[in-house]
Amino acid sequence: MRLKVCSSFIFLLLVGHSLFAQYRLSGQVKDQITGKSIGDAQVILKENGQFQSTDTNGFFEFKGLKKGHYTLVIFSYQYQTLTVPVGVDGDTEVNFNMEELSQELSEVVINQKKEEIFGLKRLQPVEGTAIYAGKKTEVVLLDNMVGNRAANNARQVYAQVVGLNIYESNDGGLQLSIGGRGLDPNRTANFNTRQNGYDISADVLGYPESYYTPPIEGLEEIEVIRGAASLQYGTQFGGLINFKMKKPESDRRLLLNSRQTVGSFGLFTSFNSLSGTIGKFSYYTYVNYKQGEGYRPNSGFQSFNYFGNFNYQLSDKTKFSFDYTYLNYLAQQAGGLTDEQFESDPMFSNRERNWFSVNWNLFNLRWEQKIGDQTDWSLSLFGLNASRDAVGYRGSDPSVFNPVSEDDYIDEQGEYVFTRDLIKGQFENWGAEARLLHRYEWLGRKSVFLIGSKYYHANNRSRQGPGTNEKDADFRFDLDNYPDYSSQSIYKFPNRNLAFFGENVLFVNDKLSITPGIRFEHINTQSDGSYYVATSDEYIQDQQDLKRNFVLLGLGLSQEFRSDLELYANVSQNYRSVTFSDIRTVSPTFQVDSLIQDESGYTADVGFRGRWKDIMSYDIGVYSLMYKDRIGIILDDRANRVRTNIGNALIYGVEMLVELNLAEIFGLDRNQTHLTWFVNDAFTYSQYISAVEDNNNVKGNQVEFIPLVNLKTGLNGGYKNLRASVQFSYLSQQFTDAQNSTVEDSNDIRSGVIGEIPAYHIMDFSLSYKLKFMRFETGVNNLTNNNYFTRRATGYPGPGIIPSDGRSFYFTLGIQI
Repeated sequence: MRLKVCSSFIFLLLVGHSLFAQYRLSGQVKDQITGKSIGDAQVILKENGQFQSTDTNGFFEFKGLKKGHYTLVIFSYQYQTLTVPVGVDGDTEVNFNMEELSQELSEVVINQKKEEIFGLKRLQPVEGTAIYAGKKTEVVLLDNMVGNRAANNARQVYAQVVGLNIYESNDGGLQLSIGGRGLDPNRTANFNTRQNGYDISADVLGYPESYYTPPIEGLEEIEVIRGAASLQYGTQFGGLINFKMKKPESDRRLLLNSRQTVGSFGLFTSFNSLSGTIGKFSYYTYVNYKQGEGYRPNSGFQSFNYFGNFNYQLSDKTKFSFDYTYLNYLAQQAGGLTDEQFESDPMFSNRERNWFSVNWNLFNLRWEQKIGDQTDWSLSLFGLNASRDAVGYRGSDPSVFNPVSEDDYIDEQGEYVFTRDLIKGQFENWGAEARLLHRYEWLGRKSVFLIGSKYYHANNRSRQGPGTNEKDADFRFDLDNYPDYSSQSIYKFPNRNLAFFGENVLFVNDKLSITPGIRFEHINTQSDGSYYVATSDEYIQDQQDLKRNFVLLGLGLSQEFRSDLELYANVSQNYRSVTFSDIRTVSPTFQVDSLIQDESGYTADVGFRGRWKDIMSYDIGVYSLMYKDRIGIILDDRANRVRTNIGNALIYGVEMLVELNLAEIFGLDRNQTHLTWFVNDAFTYSQYISAVEDNNNVKGNQVEFIPLVNLKTGLNGGYKNLRASVQFSYLSQQFTDAQNSTVEDSNDIRSGVIGEIPAYHIMDFSLSYKLKFMRFETGVNNLTNNNYFTRRATGYPGPGIIPSDGRSFYFTLGIQI
């Protein structure tokens, strides 16, 4: 009897153990390419809904599990979601390697990811066929932006990109003018500007100004890589700005998005896009129309922009895509003001005959090929056919430089007495860029190697001379009154560029990587033409052929202490060739030094960045920029304004961006409430440490276009479908020339051109509400209606002070079906 009871008891223990035993399921999550641990990845046990976040070393653990089969769902921002079946028959340990988020993921998969809390992210060490390890990178997430998208308000769009100086114009955002770290913001000419990875500026080397800027409404994000981008993308000191267009909808054949905006000063914009996927074919395309009267009289504009992206996925390893962009716009330019005129009435305009026109055609064909599991290859063929015309009066005679009224232009017969100056530019260029990225093992650790080449061929033309005496947008030369001009003052600028580049990410261990890089450049810049000298009444023939070869070197370092704390450092050489606007475009407000030459130098960054749970995102660093033979404008001993090589400049500073998730800190419901606060501050110091001969009065001066303090801060909040933002911007005083001239240094001839830009501050407020398939947006820019300016123009659209917009309102109705 005792034996039966004992046997029964043992049987019950065994059965009970098998029925009620509890096991542990644990593991680690890493990046498939770099092998780095992925902290704060979301791990869900699908059967019972248990949720875990990986720690700083990528580890997770579930306890108290019964024997059986489970499904783990693992996702992290910027990575492909993993869904993995796991059998538990005792304590179980499983490890996972995650791949970067690819373009082919469906909307269903993407929606599994939690909404990105912060407005900025950083690029992964390796993405596509590009390497970003150790570089200072910033990616603006436009889906999170609450602001004036219709007018491309750069102050709001780039609010969290540190250290940017922005020229603010009133043309509805048709042109973007940003600079950073002491670089001239004019038309973003000191950045390599790209769209979907290919060049979009007029001429990358000869005339790197950007007359075309894609509308924010058509963008997914904006990538900004600082000076270390020179090795992969070109020689510019500023680095790279890449506009990434929205991707095609992957799970729908047709998606329509339509946004209609009205605003102050006659603003009306219409943005309409179509997107979808049909089998292996996918597309995203839009049309964008803008018109407005402008903040000041004589500043109306009208534009039409089309973009089409068409893709064909031939196989899992082969993809082709084609982009076409068309932009046409006409803008009237209200001219510059003197300081006295600006103080009296910043809305005043004394120019009604100045016009500006752009016609832009961009093409790109891209082939992406996966060669095995470890190698990716891409080839991009791109081209530009475009024109830019500017006509107007920019005279420097003191009696007419700033006429009080239209009557000052008209003689007794009612005719305009001053011939307008006409500049016509034609840009025709094409190029090819190939990249090969290979993953391999070195000393038992994963490494990544990138090699590439680029060929660029430009054949641009510029012509400057007398326009008509009328006041309309007439871009014809006045050959009736100047018949000899038909064969004079025509310049050709054929440019050739061949480059080879390579970078290699070497992982010393799981936390430390070193990335050396090299770029070889062959540049052949030519010019062939003639120009008119008014003082001698003759045409001068001019021919130049400048060939140069050089090598740029760089080194990057990344040390990950935890998944939420990374030290990055890099140093790279930079180079900027003289542009043909530096050499020959004639302006009545300055002369060009015939001995002007290329600029060179280096950029270095050291900083800490990371993301602590869902509470804080941060990037705090210091940088140094050595700018040799910097080009600028100075006054010579005859009081002439001369564009020349000024000297060597040292620019250095501290940059920081900290964004706090206040909703998490205060314990608010994360599913319904959003509340973040960011502080973006840059303290920049600069000095000309040496000057070229005859420029001794420059040594020791501050570098132009650099405010000591550049602060942007704001709150972004929301409850359910209601979102709002308020932003404050402040920039301290900055000089506009190397001689640190102030307004007191000016005279009647140059009043408005010479002087500092006073400190200014602006506040913006925006609101957005989503109701089913509709979205309503409204806001106020320059809430306090401050009178300020960001630019003293030496030529178009001035000369003189270009006032920024006063208080303005906008309202947008968007639908998506």
